[in-house]
Amino acid sequence: MIEVQNLAKSYGPRSAIQGLTFQVNQGEVVGFLGPNGAGKTTTMNILCCILPASSGTARVCGFDIFEQSYEIRKRIGYLPETPPLYQDMVVSKYLAFAAGLRGVPKKQIPSAVDRVLGQCHIRDVQDRIIGRLSKGYQQRIGLAQAMIHDPEILILDEPTIGLDPIQIIEIRKLIQELGKSHTILLSSHILPEVTQICQRVIIIHEGRIAAMDTLDGLNASLRHSNRLELKVRNADTGITPKLEALDKVSAVHPDGVNRFIIDIESNQPAQDDVARMVLEQGWGLEELKPVSMTLEDIFLKLTTEEKLDTPS
Repeated sequence: MIEVQNLAKSYGPRSAIQGLTFQVNQGEVVGFLGPNGAGKTTTMNILCCILPASSGTARVCGFDIFEQSYEIRKRIGYLPETPPLYQDMVVSKYLAFAAGLRGVPKKQIPSAVDRVLGQCHIRDVQDRIIGRLSKGYQQRIGLAQAMIHDPEILILDEPTIGLDPIQIIEIRKLIQELGKSHTILLSSHILPEVTQICQRVIIIHEGRIAAMDTLDGLNASLRHSNRLELKVRNADTGITPKLEALDKVSAVHPDGVNRFIIDIESNQPAQDDVARMVLEQGWGLEELKPVSMTLEDIFLKLTTEEKLDTPS
């Protein structure tokens, strides 16, 4: 659905993005992550044919961003970080206006408006002026305009920004539901949100791709050691050095009372050895389980290292 090859954008001497190559397949929900200024919004604007690229190529639904931008616009719904709203318009009339701009046939506009009012939970404000609504409602109206023409692809830049916790849950559920029938490229700074919604992530840093994989794939490629979480009832003062003395243990990190994070050398099964020591020492085994890197761990590792290897 989205194919990007060596995409670059420069503003004079400054490169916003350089050499971006990635693909988003039909039906995927892909997280697009990176620190502020990494180039996420620039890339999204290029894919939506709002900004021209300096070099490289990109195709959306088989159409070229340089030669067939009108065809692409018909097939994409875009929610920028600041929703494109007319503050003096009534919600329902604004959505009808957006539907007309998007080429929805006149007879189908009322049903299209009704559909997105329900999907985005804004039916209760449909007769109110947009500028008098809260930021959370305005964000949902922005999402509704992106969906009004039922596009094949949704490109969402921080779709839950400004929402309260209940609204965030509702929008996450909506995006998950839309992901069953749409291809979605989602930018967000809320990493647990990406973990819940997305099947795969693309992380960019300083305009280049730092990593691109499923969360499990990134975890496996970045983990240089396995990790166990141990909880005991009766830890003595010597538990840390005793655990570190085990052949397969590389480090032990106390984490609160009677809880320890144990780093294990790569590909070395050590759960049996740790459990045996706990039982022999009489510490009282309460819990012993493997621990995976979180998306936050992965993100920080990739974006705070001084040098990043760009995938070939």
